[in-house]
Amino acid sequence: MIGFLKNPVERSRFLKFCTVGIIGAVVDFGVMNLCMRLFAMPSRAASTISFIAAVLSNFIWNHFWAYPDSREKPIAQKLAQFALVSVVGLGIRYLLFLTIETPILNLSAAVVPGGFPLDAETVGHNLTLVISIVIVLIWNFLANRFWTYNDVK
Repeated sequence: MIGFLKNPVERSRFLKFCTVGIIGAVVDFGVMNLCMRLFAMPSRAASTISFIAAVLSNFIWNHFWAYPDSREKPIAQKLAQFALVSVVGLGIRYLLFLTIETPILNLSAAVVPGGFPLDAETVGHNLTLVISIVIVLIWNFLANRFWTYNDVK
């Protein structure tokens, strides 16, 4: 991956992809909270709707901004591929979270000092989420770059 990112065009695409991911996270959190607070939806339904909204947002931003030169495939095909990559990424994130959460919580309990502004459990959960997000980001970028957007040079 590091060698791949030495190419300035690919590095630019990766940074745009990361920026789009941040926008997607804002959409995800925003839509979920809007659905729960404004429409009194259950959290799982709200989370499902917010995930779909974030995937659509990410696809649109990537289609027009990160990969504007990807125009050989039909847009519906790219959307389906992008959505599938996103669902697989969600599964990877879930499995990672289940696998590494307990060891990281134990590590946090051992190393986070008592006077730290955040308790060890909060640090552990957030560290677990950060690790999961970084791994899924790499998956999503590579899978989309070489499958969904494989028509760009």
